This record gives sequence, structure tokens and C-alpha cells, in this order.
Amino acid sequence: MTRRPSLTLLLTALLLTLAANSPAQAAGYRYWSFWDRTGTHWTYATQGPSTTRPADGDIQGFRFAVSEDSADAKQPRGPAPDFATICANSPAQQGKKRIALVIDFGTASDAPSGENPPAARTACATVSSDATTAEALASVAKPLRYDTNALLCAINGYPEQGCGERTTSHHKDSSLGVLAGTAAIALLATAAIWQTRRRKHA
Repeated sequence: MTRRPSLTLLLTALLLTLAANSPAQAAGYRYWSFWDRTGTHWTYATQGPSTTRPADGDIQGFRFAVSEDSADAKQPRGPAPDFATICANSPAQQGKKRIALVIDFGTASDAPSGENPPAARTACATVSSDATTAEALASVAKPLRYDTNALLCAINGYPEQGCGERTTSHHKDSSLGVLAGTAAIALLATAAIWQTRRRKHA
């Protein structure tokens, strides 16, 4: 005689199926990350823009996104133009330096509620030879906004509110959701039929 699975086992399988396919939560912080361009690669900056003093001809980038930490931080998207391209219309000046900046405002999914990110842009900042990256950025992308701890909160006024706040997003594969729902219905139907037969033979 073939043994039918118990109702407890069926319900347990149902719960496991639903749990495995429930929306995943990804926690992180919504903020502007700061990058140095070395050759053809972006590297996460080891200092903040207010203390970094780039050299003439440097390329630096900013990206707004939700990231868990520096290891998870998202780089400016797309291939960055070289310095000559970004600063083509900014001739060298005596006693000044030129810093090429890449500003990526991120995606709609990373934007604060009710806000839309502007299109990514580049700029060539011509500043004094001892200027910091923050000063270079302020010369081409005002208004900037900082919090009380000097954390960069907004570039070109984006975002309008918030600064490094913790956020949680939900991700769910729709095809997995359909399969999970189908499996759940099948398990419940099997459980109901088995329970009915058991009562008839009791």
C-alpha cells in the first residue's frame, strides 16, 4: 500500500514554497558616491571631495544610487569620456587647473519618492591650483547641499531632500511568483482531496 503524505507535510511544503518566492529585501543607503578615474577604470575614492585636491588633468566622478557600502557602490555608468574631450572647450590658464567631472544622477529606481533623476552630464571645472574636488564641483554644479557632518547630499539640487538615509527595496521575479502561486494551489488541492478521502474511510 502506497503511503500518502500527511497533511502536515503538505502544508509545510506550501509554506516553504511561499517563503522561497516571497519578495527579497535589499537594504542600503541612498547617497552620492565619489570616484577617481585611473586609466580606463573607476576606483572608489579614499578621501571625500572636501579633502581631495586633484591635479590638473584628473577625471573624477559622482554617482547617486542605493548601495550597502563602498564595496557595493555603483560606479558612474557608461564609458567616461577622456579629459581632452570633457575639457575641449576650456583652455588651460596660468595658475589654474582643470578637473574633468562626470556626474551620474542615477536611475529612477534609486531616486527618492516623487523625484526624477536628471540626465548624466560631464563638466570641466577650471579652478585655482590648490582647489579641492568639492570646490571644483561647486564651480560647475550648484547648488550643492551638505549635512552637518559634511556629507555631500545633493548636486545640482538633486535630490531635493534626504541625505544618506537607509532604505529598503523589494525585488521579486514575476515568473517565480506565478510558479509559486501555481504550486501553492496544487498543494492545497491535494491536501483537501486527501483529507476528504481520509474522512470517508475513517
